Amino acid sequence: MGQALKLDTKKMQAEVKNGIGWLTFNNPARRNAISLEMWEAMGSILEHFQFNEAVRVVVMKGAGDKAFVSGADISEFEEKRGNLEQSKAYAAIQARANSWLKKLDKPLIAMIQGACIGGGLGTALNADIRFATPDSRFGVPAAKLGLGYEYEGSATLARLVGPSNARDILFSARFLDAEEAFRIGLINYLVPADELEDRVRDYAAQITTRAPLTVKMFKESINQFECNPQDRDSAHLRGMVDACFDSEDYKEGRRAFMDKRAPEFLGK
Repeated sequence: MGQALKLDTKKMQAEVKNGIGWLTFNNPARRNAISLEMWEAMGSILEHFQFNEAVRVVVMKGAGDKAFVSGADISEFEEKRGNLEQSKAYAAIQARANSWLKKLDKPLIAMIQGACIGGGLGTALNADIRFATPDSRFGVPAAKLGLGYEYEGSATLARLVGPSNARDILFSARFLDAEEAFRIGLINYLVPADELEDRVRDYAAQITTRAPLTVKMFKESINQFECNPQDRDSAHLRGMVDACFDSEDYKEGRRAFMDKRAPEFLGK
């Protein structure tokens, strides 16, 4: 049995099981559109996963089969984002969640079925690996609504699919089907719906058997590669590489190789 986290909302669920932290957007009546209470819970969940040594990898998914996340829950904007003061408070809560999405140093997987639109795609872009089903749909409808879009989201999309494809997606505000999303590199794996959860669980379970310090080092290396050159911290990365060579896990990896057995890594 997994260990469920106690949250102040039922619209988000979180569980730790077999080294995997599961985060579920649980608002299927609104196609898992993210409400303010969901943004708040997301930040708390990710913070817990970051500091929980039992968690080796995190998976995000949407409840039901209609959507991963269909965007922000616009129905509550009048009540909770209706003036400047409310908008600032809303933005601060949303920023905390997005900050944890970016600084989580464990592998983050998005398990996508159905709509992955607007803020949902923005959330999925923060994942390191994205699985999706053939019925999934992707898009950023900001240009249909007159909304601004944060630079970091646009830049992440451009790095992932290339500037030309990013312009097409953002300018046209059209939706992409899963085949096109897979072809341009927006998703890593395209799998049948009835295999999705098993495939994601097996993939995540594989990561839990890998050396945590090495995986963390690789994630940071790629994150810094995507940064502006002047923002890269080569000394920090060198320290992470050195820590791997000086770790008990490196000793265990060598011993396991010589003994012809699977290593048991502890992240130390």
